[in-house]
Amino acid sequence: MTASSKTTVCIDGMNLALKKGSGIATYGRNLLSNLNAMGMETQVLYGPAATFNRRDLLNEIALTDAYSPNVRPWRRAWEHHTGRFGRPARAVAPTDEIIWPARGGGRPPVSAFWSSPRLYGLAGGAFGQSKVFTPVAFRGHPTVSRPDVMHWTTAMPLRARGMANVYTIHDMIPLRLPHTTLDNKRMFLRLCRKIAKKADHIAVVSEATRRDVIRLLGVPEHRVTNTYQSVGIPPRLLARDDTEVAATIENVFKVPWKGYFLYFGAIEPKKNLARIVEAYLASGVSQPLIVVGGRAWLDEDETALMHQARRDKAVRKKKLLLWDFLPFSLLVDLIRGARGTVFPSLYEGFGLPVLESMSLGTPVITSTAASLPEVAGDAALMVDPYDVTGLTRHFRALAADDDLAADLSARGRIQAAKFTPEAYQARLADLYGRVGVR
Repeated sequence: MTASSKTTVCIDGMNLALKKGSGIATYGRNLLSNLNAMGMETQVLYGPAATFNRRDLLNEIALTDAYSPNVRPWRRAWEHHTGRFGRPARAVAPTDEIIWPARGGGRPPVSAFWSSPRLYGLAGGAFGQSKVFTPVAFRGHPTVSRPDVMHWTTAMPLRARGMANVYTIHDMIPLRLPHTTLDNKRMFLRLCRKIAKKADHIAVVSEATRRDVIRLLGVPEHRVTNTYQSVGIPPRLLARDDTEVAATIENVFKVPWKGYFLYFGAIEPKKNLARIVEAYLASGVSQPLIVVGGRAWLDEDETALMHQARRDKAVRKKKLLLWDFLPFSLLVDLIRGARGTVFPSLYEGFGLPVLESMSLGTPVITSTAASLPEVAGDAALMVDPYDVTGLTRHFRALAADDDLAADLSARGRIQAAKFTPEAYQARLADLYGRVGVR
């Protein structure tokens, strides 16, 4: 590897390192793949538990290691005390010897990694104690280019020295719908206000979030760019024919092709699962409802009706089917085979399940709230997210009307084409151009 003359963008690896991933991890992976397609050089900044080593092999192992060494209390206290004065990041050149976990998306497609041990926890602690951002200094390396841009994929109290800093704010939900999150709202607002002052530019993923950022944080319009998102589904999954997918669905889930409704996403208050289940049961439709989602936070009220209904043996076996987690390939099959995806969230920064479903030709029922009308356009059945009666009518209509299902499928594919990788890349080029990077 040699130092490159290409524009180099580094993103944080905080969410990429999570074992079960997250929506922000998906955002980060899609961002990297599109930057690579634009001809930029990409890197990731990790904050592993292990300290830096002289050997690149051990440094790369630390990025994915399941073992977390104990940190001596005196070191932890010292790091928290000094972290606000800055943390070094050292380059890790990939060795091609490490097999990265496939479930987390495998090794990110980047030219180099940077390592700053325990960076993200230390920065959070320093901000909580001192209300300051932790600066990161990228140490020189003979074969690895320092980034031109550090792109933080979510709001975090960090700033890279000597380069442009771009922060993505996905939504302002802790402030708009405080009852749906466990965030410390005062801390969240303080963090976002600091970003509003310190960022070279702020990226958002919808016009709804852009309006919230400008209004709630007082950011001038020219400092906030909406990039939207795009869908990244591997071609090998798209190449499978309907017959093969239908057989998989029948064998794994015991449901027929286009014979069930689907919700997928985290189970948390803003996702509106309680009203989805209420409307589904009230509709009396014969097709099962499959729920795919891990429990997140404040989920008790959202799942209470579902669990009560599933105590009925007939409902549990034939009507309400619950899966905590699925491999991505199975989830794609399940989306393709659904009669419709049901996603009437109370609020979304973007709403990727709507776009993923439309791109796969699956009809969508979604809500009129926040960013979802931007994503769905006129290609979905829309409902006020608090209107259970309206949602019930949409269940019945889509279950009974084949022509409606076919029309929504066709219009959904057309709408999804507005969020192609090429369109996303053009918006990213505009974003980085605003901080002087081409």
